[in-house]
Amino acid sequence: MNTILELVSKIKPYLSVIQIVVSLILIGLILIQPRGDALGSAFGQSFAGVGKLRGASKIVFYFTITLGVIFILLALINLLP
Repeated sequence: MNTILELVSKIKPYLSVIQIVVSLILIGLILIQPRGDALGSAFGQSFAGVGKLRGASKIVFYFTITLGVIFILLALINLLP
């Protein structure tokens, strides 16, 4: 556990910059995704959009999820002392 905290303390000055870059890429990926009825699914409409993803849309979708998880992990790491 001590080595993890040492590693975090070494990269702490760069975490904010990395998080900003990840957030900008994440915004770009969200903006280039095709429009769907994803918001409608929050209000009870059916959503079969995940099954319809093909090719580049599927890659962008999964890359967006991955970058979202990385962004959250960076935010949590940034909270460490």
